[in-house]
Amino acid sequence: MTTNRDTLLSMGFDSARVDWALRATKNSGLQPAMDHILDHDGQPVPEVSSGDAATESVDIDEDDAAALGIHVPVNVGSEAKSIRCSVCGKVFKNTELANYHAEKSGHDQFEESTEEIKPLTEEEKKQRLEELRERMAAKRAVKAQEQAKEDRANEVIRRKAGKDLNKIKDDLKLKEAEKEAKQKIKDKIEERKARERVRAQIEADKRERAEKAAREKALRMGQSAPQPAPAVAPTPAAQSTGASKDHKETRLRIRMSTGAQYELTLPSDAPLSEVAEYLASQTLDVNADTVTLSEQFPKRVFKPEEFSKSLRDLKLTPSAVLVASP
Repeated sequence: MTTNRDTLLSMGFDSARVDWALRATKNSGLQPAMDHILDHDGQPVPEVSSGDAATESVDIDEDDAAALGIHVPVNVGSEAKSIRCSVCGKVFKNTELANYHAEKSGHDQFEESTEEIKPLTEEEKKQRLEELRERMAAKRAVKAQEQAKEDRANEVIRRKAGKDLNKIKDDLKLKEAEKEAKQKIKDKIEERKARERVRAQIEADKRERAEKAAREKALRMGQSAPQPAPAVAPTPAAQSTGASKDHKETRLRIRMSTGAQYELTLPSDAPLSEVAEYLASQTLDVNADTVTLSEQFPKRVFKPEEFSKSLRDLKLTPSAVLVASP
């Protein structure tokens, strides 16, 4: 005779999991064991304790009857062979099956019945097995959908984190490039000032040597030594004019042919080439050696040889608007 255990094993279930289901349902039937396997799919099988035992008894004691709300008739000569649910009319072989039905359906009214439950036919067993396979397949499909949804959510989070990290890196690179460009301009200004100081010192030394040579020559020829020419003090009008033109800084607004605009403040002694270098540091579209700079009012285009001249010499102080073309 084929037992419930043999039927479940024939479906390919692990023997330990089958034994666990039969113990947990107290050998109450194939359907409860199937439901137990489905409900605990993926969970570890607990160890068997000495107190675990299956039962096939249909005897009903007072505690079981009270728990299920079973009405036990008094002075009834016939033997109870099953338990009937008073709510839906289903008949169960023993209290374990009735209790299982009560947990699943919420029904709480049962009574003893003399109706004998016939064993499942082979066709019924096959139908139950097919139902079990379908339920297991449906449950696995739901799990697969949930896992796919979780994987997609994790992928969205991962991509967003990657984009945020790349944006932070790009911002840091841009700030570093701006910092390097400003430092480069500052270094060039300091270098130019140092060269101007050296040239001024050389000119002063030349004048001093020339004056000394002239005095020595006059002494050799018995003439009085020439006096150095006194510095001519500028007139008030000249002082006023010079003060108005002595702008130490020049504010520039630069319009690119692409539509972009930049604002820049440089020392008035800075050469026009520093404007080209600044633009090259801000955009990859500009080459400092080939960029074209021009003014609209008055209309003029600065020649390459004029890039070495200062903003003051080019009469761009105290402010000007330039147009740049790559």
